[in-house]
Amino acid sequence: MRAASSGTARKPDPGRSIRRIPIRTPDPAGLYPPPRWEQRFRAGRVFLPEWASLAPERAVLIASSGGALQVHSFESDTGRLVRATDRPGGTTRATIDPTGQWIWWFDDTDGNEFGTWRRQPFGSTPPRYSFGSTLHRHESALDLAPAYDDAGLVLGADGTAIVGRSDPRYGTQIHQVLVGAAGYGATAPVPLYAHPQDARVAALSRDGNLVAISHSERGDALHPAIRVVRGDTGTVVADLDDGAGLGLWAQSFAPVAGDNRLLVRHERTGSPALLIWDVANSLQRPVDLSLPGDVAGASWAPDGRSLLVSVDHRARTLLFRYRLSDGRTHAVGPRSGTVTAATPRPDEDAWAHWSSAAEPPSVTATSTGAELLHVGTRAPSSVPVTDVWAEGPGGAVHALLRRPPGVSEPHPVVVRLHGGPHAHDTDAFDAEAAAWVDHGLAVLNVNFRGSTGYGNTWREGLGADAGFAELADVAAVHQTLIDDGVLDPGRSVLSGKGWGGYLTLLGLGTQPERWAAAVAVAPVADTVEAYRSESAARQAWDRSMFGGTPEQVPQAYRKASPITYVDQVRAPVLIVASRNDTRGPIGQIEGYVQALRTAGGHVSTSVDNLGHGTHVDTDRIAQMRAQLVFVHEHVAPTG
Repeated sequence: MRAASSGTARKPDPGRSIRRIPIRTPDPAGLYPPPRWEQRFRAGRVFLPEWASLAPERAVLIASSGGALQVHSFESDTGRLVRATDRPGGTTRATIDPTGQWIWWFDDTDGNEFGTWRRQPFGSTPPRYSFGSTLHRHESALDLAPAYDDAGLVLGADGTAIVGRSDPRYGTQIHQVLVGAAGYGATAPVPLYAHPQDARVAALSRDGNLVAISHSERGDALHPAIRVVRGDTGTVVADLDDGAGLGLWAQSFAPVAGDNRLLVRHERTGSPALLIWDVANSLQRPVDLSLPGDVAGASWAPDGRSLLVSVDHRARTLLFRYRLSDGRTHAVGPRSGTVTAATPRPDEDAWAHWSSAAEPPSVTATSTGAELLHVGTRAPSSVPVTDVWAEGPGGAVHALLRRPPGVSEPHPVVVRLHGGPHAHDTDAFDAEAAAWVDHGLAVLNVNFRGSTGYGNTWREGLGADAGFAELADVAAVHQTLIDDGVLDPGRSVLSGKGWGGYLTLLGLGTQPERWAAAVAVAPVADTVEAYRSESAARQAWDRSMFGGTPEQVPQAYRKASPITYVDQVRAPVLIVASRNDTRGPIGQIEGYVQALRTAGGHVSTSVDNLGHGTHVDTDRIAQMRAQLVFVHEHVAPTG
């Protein structure tokens, strides 16, 4: 690919004829059998089971049931699956206690992410209520009214629960509560930690004596430090802080009673890596994997003798086992695609959740490749990705391109921007991307500056240009593919969710000639107004990204805000939002919509009550169909 850094899409050469490939008309609702794109959304979904450390045959599992994601009890030796929740909007946050007697799940209100942790016996069915009374055994794990934003939960074998909560009014609070490994009732919560800044419970030692807390007391939520406190009193045992610009993330304590070693991910080298910190004597042992890429996460083997490590590298995530005895590393599991989650097992095996752009997800045992479990129908496959590189203003930019099969170039395209921004797009299955391809559009995913998997320099590359740096990288890749005749400059759609939705609206106002239409899902449209309604964790993130609050650095927020550039928007835009979303609050979206319409812009909205994202198949299909119809109407072939 040739290099290009222009911020404006090149107009087609009058001397060159561009064949406008028709975009397929979206299928009407209610067809049977459903079209392939809809079948992918209706297919059964299974996520990685989390097993009980003292009862490895028992696990908690998030999987499809009745068209929504719900919590299940799972017995790995028999394959028995019992649904534990039946909430209309689904439930996706759950864990299991070390003894395997209890499953825990987070109970929010219609996806608003504010609620409380609840628990019920392993193998029990959904709670049933009558006139406000619980008929089926089920209880609140920690009644700290009002509802809170989850700031972590770790569980001990003796029934100890360390629960973190956050709220803009008080920042972060962490409590210990003893609920008992058997029977009901709980002791009064014991405060262990409190601070106005963002923090989170990260790990609990096997004996329950030590709690690791990730915190940003320096005011930088992007680069946290670690504090270890006693699990019964909150007395500080040890601190680890690498200072400004360098983050530390506690992974887990060694799974051996009395072992004080804490596995830590750090940024001391050019890419995120690992170290083992012996909290008792402050000794630190670097873990040298001798591999390219960023360490994304790591877990101890149950015997504490090895580590299972996931590594992000060039839009793929693969697994490796590191033996502590000799420091040797060897590959585990698939050698292509993306492992989205993995967990070591007691028999030197591991479970992995894997997919690729072409192949739908599966949960397998890495030693044999055998599928562990499946629910419902299987999703139809899609097309593979092609790697694309282009030279941008900050260096080489990596992207992934999906091409519609059997269609000649140049393609109409949807440029999909990932959230985060400290995340990345991968060679993984994506039902939404596959739906666009099915309708004749190419899909381009750009891992712009700020993305993970390309080293610390790239991740930290936004600086004071958050929003603009990412869009400059997107423009570089997009322009390169236009110049090479791969993409149609007149039918290029910008799309994203969360931070990607924010970038979409910002791109419409700052690159108005580049985009023919846009779809922004759950976006931040007005950075100042969004800050006033966000959760404590999101506010802490904004302060770290922009250098303070809107009152402290108003110019930074104004510069980065899409509403600042609303008068320059030319392309029609669909905004998908929720009245129940605490990350992309509805008030600031409504203000942006009104401002854009006043400026003469064309904006359509799809507003629901589903929170930041829905876990119900029919809702996901409806949202996707709305996007397909909108793009078909506004980016139609011209001949």
